[in-house]
Amino acid sequence: MRAKALAPVLLLSLPLATACGAASGADGGSRTVTVTVGYQSKTINTVTAGTLLRSLGYFEQELAARGKKDGVTYKVDWQDYATGAPITAQMTAGKIDIGSMGDFPLLINAARGKELKQPTRLVSVTGYNLRGGLNTVVTATGSKLGSLADLKGKKVSTSVGSAADGTLVRALQRAGIDPEKGIEKLNQQPSVGASALQAGSVDALSQFVAWPGQLAFEGRATALYDGAELNLPTFHGVTVREKFAAERPAVLDDFLRAQRKATAYLRTQPVVAAEAVAKETGLPAEVVYLYNGANGIATFDPALRPELLAALKEDVPVLKAAKLVDSVDVDAFVDPAPLARAAVGSGAGAEFPAAAPARPELWLKEGNRTQSFDTPAALLKALAAAGPGGVRAAYVPDAVTGTPWFADKAVWVAEGPELRAFVTPSGAKAYADQHAGSGARIVSFAEASATASASAGALAS
Repeated sequence: MRAKALAPVLLLSLPLATACGAASGADGGSRTVTVTVGYQSKTINTVTAGTLLRSLGYFEQELAARGKKDGVTYKVDWQDYATGAPITAQMTAGKIDIGSMGDFPLLINAARGKELKQPTRLVSVTGYNLRGGLNTVVTATGSKLGSLADLKGKKVSTSVGSAADGTLVRALQRAGIDPEKGIEKLNQQPSVGASALQAGSVDALSQFVAWPGQLAFEGRATALYDGAELNLPTFHGVTVREKFAAERPAVLDDFLRAQRKATAYLRTQPVVAAEAVAKETGLPAEVVYLYNGANGIATFDPALRPELLAALKEDVPVLKAAKLVDSVDVDAFVDPAPLARAAVGSGAGAEFPAAAPARPELWLKEGNRTQSFDTPAALLKALAAAGPGGVRAAYVPDAVTGTPWFADKAVWVAEGPELRAFVTPSGAKAYADQHAGSGARIVSFAEASATASASAGALAS
């Protein structure tokens, strides 16, 4: 079946924006320069170049210091969008200077910029997941669909050209389903797709952070496919108009320096940062922390890591097959020089630690603090001890992919006294089937909690 474009993401009606990087008062008086930044407030693994950065005011501080030297008043115009497509449209119109978006939209950004004589460059990364866990396919709670193979012939909502669409295409191919003819794909904005899922007008929703986690947290969806099963890196990054970067390189450096500071802030104060992003976006803080927390799905680091750029090159054929781009020269698109300049004397350290395996984590109401554990059983024991009134959220990594998920929304497998959690029912079933000889079986969250308590009691006696 052909894709049904109900709300085309790539052809949005866009508001007019003020001219970017433009200076007024050029008659010899004080000049004002406006820098326009496009961001996605609810795509929360871009917060170090968007929502969190804006709330902290770091970019404005950098520009204020520069303005005192230059005799210029700098202003920042923050423009919020739901996806990367409208940001690209505004950048190619010369109306946004700096933008942040996912890996697939970044490639479209590069292609459109070249086509429309407004070339752009990738200058930094915001958040990444080396296995692809930032994208998830979900179904409505109570759906009878149990695996990706069950999507054949079904209606699936996604945002065409997005990272989530890329995950859907690759996952369907691995499941032996033609991404174009095997399903009825509806091209929808994330919020529209979420509503369609609730209304029953689509069977599944493939979306990027933070939509799957939010719907699961609210009890409105169940994970069907964990993007980390692809074991392919996914990330979001910062792109800049080449003309703006050439005309105002110091301002771009200021932005990247501010992004580094916001990254350091998020990594050292993840709970406070999650609360700040929740306040700005209206998202539940517990959902923000699922992705951006100390053991969150996303790892924040501005570095243009080789494995991320290699994955970006592997994304090009997917977009070409979908006729969304002709070709993209990734090496020409990437410009590491501005980030290297911004790192000098930034005070945030030359490098951020690489991603570490996620650990079970409990967010306690008392003291608004979190606590990590070595095993899922230890987490469940602590969760029981704290009581429902003492906990904000409990997170546990998938036993195979490592993707953190809400402990009470995960699918649990008991194997003797050992407990393992999985994001999806199919993941849990695959493990249980492979380890049936050792007694592995799928159990409810309540059964898993009882097993953890019983095991702890046996050890204590």
